[in-house]
Amino acid sequence: MHSEVNDKAAGTRHFDWAGIFVNLLLPLSGMLIALLIGAVMLLILKVNPLEAYAELVKGAFGSVSGITQTLVKATPLLLVGLGICIAFRASVINIGGEGQIIAGAIAATWWPLTFRTWPGWILLPSTLIVGFAAGALWGFIPGILKARLKVNEILSTVMMNAIALQTMNLLIRSVLMDPAGISAGTYLAQSERLPEQVWLARLVPQTLLHAGSLIAVALAVIVYIFLWRTTLGYRIRAVGFNPEAARFSGINVPFNQALALTLAGGFSGIAGAIEVLGVQHRLLEGITGGYGFSGIVAALFGGLHPLGAIPASVLFGALLVGGDSMQRAVQVPKSLIDTILGLVVLFVVGSALWTRRWSARRQMAAMKKGGEQA
Repeated sequence: MHSEVNDKAAGTRHFDWAGIFVNLLLPLSGMLIALLIGAVMLLILKVNPLEAYAELVKGAFGSVSGITQTLVKATPLLLVGLGICIAFRASVINIGGEGQIIAGAIAATWWPLTFRTWPGWILLPSTLIVGFAAGALWGFIPGILKARLKVNEILSTVMMNAIALQTMNLLIRSVLMDPAGISAGTYLAQSERLPEQVWLARLVPQTLLHAGSLIAVALAVIVYIFLWRTTLGYRIRAVGFNPEAARFSGINVPFNQALALTLAGGFSGIAGAIEVLGVQHRLLEGITGGYGFSGIVAALFGGLHPLGAIPASVLFGALLVGGDSMQRAVQVPKSLIDTILGLVVLFVVGSALWTRRWSARRQMAAMKKGGEQA
């Protein structure tokens, strides 16, 4: 919903305060309800909820290490979330972030290992582009299936996740396995370490915070400009708002939906590339960190707006980092931390769906009122 609307009768512009309240406060309220339920669970385990949540905040923001680690976690969440914003605006759902991250990570590993003699100023940007392209290809396949054969994108993207995972498992145990591990007889399921000229620069010494965080923020601005300041972005949003009206206006609905899924895959792919180049410096199991699913929640919490996804991603990055700190400090099971995070996801997504329905009803009422006045 737009927070700023035109008042044609008065010739002025005013803020839709009700829309701002619903879009911003409802997801926050959902998160607070989830934390309250988590507090009840902590009490059952005879743990002080205030102490536990204080450790969560302290772990995420109480030190330079915590803050930087929060931003590191937020980076792939933001990149995946940007793709989700584009897909949802076209009324398609991308559940394939995990597979697209893997596709981007595989490409971002193979490329610099193959062309390791190239200078960094060529190798690094080309690796990011290749990672984006690999993720885009992984999003294009379900996109074209939906456009041409009406295949449900939820099912196809989930299946693409499984294909990507098994492909990665095969590669890091065969052609991409670290030769040093083979020589030593360890046979670890990981690739060779990437050449240093392709590593992303560290923003804070002695931490994992890398330049990929800045790239993600810059891409968020670019996605905002794309969606709200370009003709192609307008067509994608028109398709999402009302496919039938968009089709009647001459907009190619299947093409724009396929394009949205392709771009969503590309942003998840670059998330995988940045995770390899900035954090791990090699391809290994667990490279996705669950970001493909958590990024959906970050996008919803940010109101499906690319700029709103920035603080939302930082918040969820803080929950991931702070959850680990809380587990160590108050000695609660890892399953409880996962449950609390799952409750946050459940209530935030539920509030987002309720918000979208409320917004649609409000817009229909406004259109009906305008028609009666006319």
